[in-house]
Amino acid sequence: MPINILIADDHPLIAEGIKNTFQNNDDFYVTSVVNNGVEALDFINNNKVDIALLDVNMPILDGIECAKEILQDHKNVKVAMLSMYQESSIIKNLINMGVKGYMLKTIPSEELLMAVQKIYEGKEYFNADVTKALLTDEKSTVLHTYKKKSPLLETLTSREKEIIKYIAKGNTNSQVAEILFISPRTVDTHRTNIMRKLDVNNVASLIRFAFQNGLTS
Repeated sequence: MPINILIADDHPLIAEGIKNTFQNNDDFYVTSVVNNGVEALDFINNNKVDIALLDVNMPILDGIECAKEILQDHKNVKVAMLSMYQESSIIKNLINMGVKGYMLKTIPSEELLMAVQKIYEGKEYFNADVTKALLTDEKSTVLHTYKKKSPLLETLTSREKEIIKYIAKGNTNSQVAEILFISPRTVDTHRTNIMRKLDVNNVASLIRFAFQNGLTS
């Protein structure tokens, strides 16, 4: 039986290129190519998928939020990211959530095939550039501590900083609500206000802000 792969990427040419990597190989079968996280979840809810290969930055529902939902509701689906983001804060967040692989889109086709096979077998895979990004960050942790923090930090309430911290650790709105003993709707309202204050429109940017301003510890 081939490995059933779902590809979620909002760039048609890139998505087609990823799909072509698996074509003509009987060990893999691309079940669908979708444009965003909502379409990915809809497909997984109704079809057999072994591996969801997600981009980080997508419209409507990005790859990070989509990964959270899949990992929470579909334990049999393994999640891997294929992205251009090379920031350790984002990668660490996804690893902590339970994502089994993170590869950059510059990965050679043969390596991508090997990575997906390993992930399907229950192993993890992070290509060399991703490992380098994580190692480089470990060496410069002290430097991050002394970076000048954003003035936007002062616009956030204590509760909003708390919520950013838990989101950056990979928690869903429902999980944050449970931790803080508030309703998911309240978390959603806080989150909308946070993103407006920080002028960001996706979770990757929110995680980056949290990491750069010491809100992840």
